[in-house]
Amino acid sequence: MAEKDFLPLTQNIVRGLNDKLYEKRKTAALEIERMVKEFVANNDVRQITRLTAVLADEFAVSHNNHSRKGGLIGLAATAIALGKDAGLYLKNLIPPVLACFYDQDSRVRYYACEALYNIAKVARGSVLPFFNDVFDGLSKLAADPDPNVKNGAELLDRLIKDIVTESSSFDLVSFIPLLRDRIYTANPFAKQFLVSWLMVIDAVPDLDLIAHLPEFLDGLFNIFKDRNAEIRKMCEAVLGEFLRGIKRESKTVNFANMVNILVLHSQSEDDVIQFTAITWLREFIILSGRTMLPFNAGILKAILPCMAYEQDKQNIKEVAKAVNQSLMRLITEDDDKDFDSDSVAMDCDNAVVEPQTQLDVGPVVDVLTLYMTHKSIQTRIAVLRWVLLLHVKTPNKIFGQIDQLFPKLLDTLSDPSDEVVVLDLEALAEISASPAGPPRNSSTQSMSEAGSPVSSSSDQASAPHRQLNTYFHKFMHNVMQLFRTDRKLLEERGSFILRQLCLLLNAEDIYRALSEIIVQEEDLLFASLMVRYLNMILLTSSELFDLRDQLRELATPDSCSLFCCLYQSWCHNPVATVSLCLLTQNYKHACDLLVIFGQLEVNVEFLIQIDKLVQLIESPIFTYLRLQLLDTQHNHFLLKSLYGLLMLLPQSDAFTTLRNRLDCVPNGRILSCDISDKRGLLDFPCREHVQRINFQELLQQFKTVQQKHFINRHSRSSFLAKNLLNA
Repeated sequence: MAEKDFLPLTQNIVRGLNDKLYEKRKTAALEIERMVKEFVANNDVRQITRLTAVLADEFAVSHNNHSRKGGLIGLAATAIALGKDAGLYLKNLIPPVLACFYDQDSRVRYYACEALYNIAKVARGSVLPFFNDVFDGLSKLAADPDPNVKNGAELLDRLIKDIVTESSSFDLVSFIPLLRDRIYTANPFAKQFLVSWLMVIDAVPDLDLIAHLPEFLDGLFNIFKDRNAEIRKMCEAVLGEFLRGIKRESKTVNFANMVNILVLHSQSEDDVIQFTAITWLREFIILSGRTMLPFNAGILKAILPCMAYEQDKQNIKEVAKAVNQSLMRLITEDDDKDFDSDSVAMDCDNAVVEPQTQLDVGPVVDVLTLYMTHKSIQTRIAVLRWVLLLHVKTPNKIFGQIDQLFPKLLDTLSDPSDEVVVLDLEALAEISASPAGPPRNSSTQSMSEAGSPVSSSSDQASAPHRQLNTYFHKFMHNVMQLFRTDRKLLEERGSFILRQLCLLLNAEDIYRALSEIIVQEEDLLFASLMVRYLNMILLTSSELFDLRDQLRELATPDSCSLFCCLYQSWCHNPVATVSLCLLTQNYKHACDLLVIFGQLEVNVEFLIQIDKLVQLIESPIFTYLRLQLLDTQHNHFLLKSLYGLLMLLPQSDAFTTLRNRLDCVPNGRILSCDISDKRGLLDFPCREHVQRINFQELLQQFKTVQQKHFINRHSRSSFLAKNLLNA
C-alpha cells in the first residue's frame, strides 16, 4: 500500500501495527498515543477522525490477524490519548472493537476485550449508548472456550458494571428487550453472566428493574432449573431480592402480568423452584388481594395437588395450604353478582381506575371437577371445601355450572374416605336446599300427599321444612341408584351415608323422598333390603331422635301423613312394617299384620329380622312400649302383638328373651276376648289424627305388595330351575 493510504499514520507505525510481535505493535501504539495527544493539543478534529477511520477500516477488519490486533491496540491508544474527549469519537472507536468480539482467533478476541476495557476506562458513562452491543458481546465471551478470553471479558464486565452503577444515564427500557431475548440461553456461563447483571441493575437505586420483571421472570425461573449449584444459589438470591423489592413497591407492581408465570413454575418437578414460585404466589395474594381472582383457577390447578405431599415436601405443602386459605378469603358475595366486563370504576374526578376484579366461577369449577378424583384424600377434601365455599358465596353462579359439578359430586359418594364423603354429602345437601336452585313444581303433589290414606281435614297444616329444589330429588334418586348398583357400598357405608344426610337435611324430607322412590322400585329384593336399612336407622340412630319422637306420638296431620308414606314402602319388608307400627303405637294394626304373617313364607332371613326386632324391643328406644305393658287393660293389642312375635319365633335366645319379658307383665296371660265396649283398648292413647288413617287401606296395600314379592320369588325360582335343567 502507498503511504498516503494510511495518513496520518507513518510507515513505521503501519509496519509496527502489522508486526506479529506484540512488543512492536505496542511501540506503534505508543507512537499513536503521542500523535493523538498532539492532535488534541492543536484541536485537529479532522486528523483524529481520519486516524480512527484508518485504524477501524484498514486494520481492525483486516484479513491478517496480526493487523487486527494492531488495529485494536491502536484504537485503545487513541482513546487513552483522547482522555475526557474520547466520548466524542466513540462511534468510530467502539464498533470495530465489538466486531472483533466474534473473531475466530482467540487472541484477537482477547485484545478486543483489552481494547474496549481501555476505551471504557477513559470514556466511562459515554459508552452507555453502546451498552446493548457491549452486553451482547460480553454474554458470548462469558462462555468463551479460551480461559484468557474469559478472564479478559470478566475484567471488562466488572468495569461496565461499575460504570452502570455510577451512571444516571443508563437506558433500562432499551435494555429489557435484549435481556428478554438472551435470558433463555442454554449456556451455563451465559446464565451466570445474566443473573449477575440482574443483581447489579437491581442494586442501582434509580433503576426500577421490578417494573420490568414480568418480561424476564419466566426466563429467570428457567435459569433456576440449571443443575449448577452456583447458578442456583445466584438465582435464589436474586429472586429473594426481587420479592423483597415487590413488598416495598407493591403499589406499582404489575402482579397480574406475573401470575401465570408463577402458576407455571408452581407445577415444576424441582422442589426448590416449586416452593419459590408458590411462595411468590402467597405474597402476591397478600399484597394485591382481589386482583388475583381472575387467576384463581390457574392457581388452584397448581396448588391443589400439593395437598398430597408427605413429609419430604412438607414445606411446599404448608405454603400451598396458605395460598389456598388466602384465596378462599378473597371470595365474597359480590362475586355472585354480574358485572359488565368492559365496565370500569370512576373516581370522584372522573379519572379511570382499575376495572373491577371478579371471580370467574366456570374455570374454577373445571379445575375442581378435575381434581375431585385425585388420588390424595387431602386434595379431594380441599376441592370439596372449595365447592362448599363457592356455594355459600356464589350460589347463583354455581348453579350455572351445576350440570358439570353435580354428577361429579354424586360419584364421590362412593369415595373410600369418610371425611371426603361427609364433605361431599354436605355439598350435595347445600345444593339440594339452596334457594338459588330451580324450585320444585308446586303444582305437582308428592306421592305421599296425593295418595295418602289420611282423611283430609280443614285444620291440617304442614310442618315447616327447608325449601327444597329439584336437585334434592335428583340427589335422592341418584343415592338410590348408587345403592342399587353397588350393594357392597350399601352394606358397608349405607347407614353412614344416610345418617349424615339426615343430619344435613331434614330427616323427614329424606325419609319421605326415599319412601316415594322405593314404592316405585321394580327390583323388589332391593326394595326390601333398602327398607330394612332405613328402618334400622330410623329405630336406632341418634340423628333421627326427633323423627322417631314425631312418629311415636302421631300428634299432627303431618306426622300421620309421614307414617302413611313410610308404610307404603315399608310394606316391602313385613318385619319392618310391624316395627313401624310398634314405633307409632298402632298396636291393633300390628296385630292385624302378624295374623297375615302366618300366610307368608317364613325363611331364615325373616326369622333373623324378628330376632333383631326383639332385641330392639329390649333397647332404650322402646322403653315407652315396655312401660305400657304395665297397663294390660288398656294395651290389649300391644300384648297380643308381642305374643304374636313370640309365636313366630323358634325356641331361640330371642324367644327366651321375649318370653321372659312377657312373664313380667301383670296378668299378662289373661287376654280378654270381649273388648267391644272398651274404647281405649282399640287405640291407646286415643289420638285424634290417628283416627283419620284408613288402616284397612294400608292393610290391603301390605297384602298387595307381599303378593308381588311371592310371585317374584317363585318366578325367579322357576327360572333358576329351568336354567339348571337346560345346563
